[in-house]
Amino acid sequence: MADTMPDVERHTIRTAVPARLDRLPWSKWHWQVVIGLGTVWILDGLEVTIVGNIAPRLSEAAAGLGVTTAQVTGIAAALYVAGACVGALFFGWLTDRFGRKKLFMITLAVYLGATAMTALSFAPWWFFFFRFLTGFGIGGEYAAINSAIDELIPSAYRGRVDLAINGSFWVGAGVGSLVSVLVLNENFLPANVGWRVAFGLGVVFGFVILLVRRNVPESPRWLFIHGRAEEAERLVDEIEEKARESTGSDLEEVHQTIEIEPRRSIGFVTIAKTIVANYPRRTVLGLALFIGQAFLYNAITFGYASILVAFFKVPSSSTGYYFAIIALGNFLGPLLLGKLFDTVGRRIMISSTYALSGVLLYVTAWLFSNGHLAATTMTVCWTVVLFFASAGASAAYLTVSEIFPMETRALAIAFFYAIGTAVGGITGPLLFAKLIATGHEGTVAIGFYIGAAVMIIGGIVEIALGVKAEGKQLEDIAKPLTAEDAEGDAAAAGATPQRRQRRPSPRSGYSHGMPVSAPIEPVELSREIGRIEAALDEHGPMDRAQIARAVGARFWGPGRFPAALREAVRSGHAERLGRSRFGPRR
Repeated sequence: MADTMPDVERHTIRTAVPARLDRLPWSKWHWQVVIGLGTVWILDGLEVTIVGNIAPRLSEAAAGLGVTTAQVTGIAAALYVAGACVGALFFGWLTDRFGRKKLFMITLAVYLGATAMTALSFAPWWFFFFRFLTGFGIGGEYAAINSAIDELIPSAYRGRVDLAINGSFWVGAGVGSLVSVLVLNENFLPANVGWRVAFGLGVVFGFVILLVRRNVPESPRWLFIHGRAEEAERLVDEIEEKARESTGSDLEEVHQTIEIEPRRSIGFVTIAKTIVANYPRRTVLGLALFIGQAFLYNAITFGYASILVAFFKVPSSSTGYYFAIIALGNFLGPLLLGKLFDTVGRRIMISSTYALSGVLLYVTAWLFSNGHLAATTMTVCWTVVLFFASAGASAAYLTVSEIFPMETRALAIAFFYAIGTAVGGITGPLLFAKLIATGHEGTVAIGFYIGAAVMIIGGIVEIALGVKAEGKQLEDIAKPLTAEDAEGDAAAAGATPQRRQRRPSPRSGYSHGMPVSAPIEPVELSREIGRIEAALDEHGPMDRAQIARAVGARFWGPGRFPAALREAVRSGHAERLGRSRFGPRR
């Protein structure tokens, strides 16, 4: 993809927007963001849980759909998750390119349309197709919403807010469970109507969210990165004024700034390389966290009702009561533990919640396989397990949103969601559907043991590779690709040096009220000269190409390496031995 800004003059901008947003006190405006954006997880929970709980009813002849329970919990669930993976990648790329607000409106509209069509299903293929499209919209929501939330919420509150919002999935799950009890009761609705009404309620709720979401602004961080600095400043001015009115307190002065070169777009290859190649440790971390939670949650969410019916003889119309209890535990986990992720720290909290939930799940699997559990005690065990697992799983989204540069944020969320969910979220429902069909507790317990193992592994990886992001500005955790000192930040993070997205520019500007400065002074090259000198001292004489590879010159930006090499020779830090061969100074 071309890396162009046809309508933006190339220049550097020094802005205080990130620091201004992060030092804000909590206000009514932040609640508006949480309600407008975070409620989408309620929709997702509603969707997944309704399908899980009505699976036995859909397989009945009276439902008029002609599918089996295994097809609903296996094929339909897998297609929903597959759609979410594809949608996350597709809309995640668009979100980084065209903005958070535009895409979180579009993705919600896709969800609404697909869910409405699901309610009108008349054949299995129609049902499966629109389950895929529903997931397609929800997957796009994950990328657009998480990136917007983390860029708008102050750093001191980011962890607990992100966890609470992601945990609200289980509010929808609880509502979906109780709704399924109502709509499956044939005293109220016929068997071929009730399940359609369940999907229709999701459409109504989603439309209300769409109306509220219109008032949520674009991310100021995204605006200034994409050459709309004045718009970003005006927006932050408005947010600050609302915070003053809401809290009645003055805001402290901000002196911390960041200098970037705005760009209309950044190539997909550059973004993908940044995620995978430049931050390999963080990539491994994200995959470990997402695969673990995706396998556990998708398997249980889609299959628990079938387990209750098959092994504990719970009527299909009553499974929602049990799931509502599990949903409550899942929501309370992130809500009650969330503050600790900002105070105690990300690494210790994520690793402990993953590992503890894995150990507790192992115990639950053993009890289940040996016949020591009934429907009620099984539900209690799962509630305790998922109290901790839910907090850790929510933190997985927080982690990948924080630890990569801003230009890649939505795509990073989409990448890890898609890969992790494809590995764990598609295989989990398919595996559990086959295990449940055997009718043997010991066989089903194998799936529980696998889920326990992947969660424990995720906790171990977090101990080894976790990033201490609590209370830090996003730009300090991972500098934007367009930032002046992005290369140094990548090196500090243990990453391969980042490509410095910078070209010679005629002028430098400082947003947030500072006037455009005079032309830029000659670029300081002392760091580059030092690297050239160190490489020659270590390796001895080399030609120009060998020196460039040794110092990573391709990441320096246009023109910096030849200028630094000339200056190194002129100042005596290197010696020219031939036309293109150089050696250490004598």
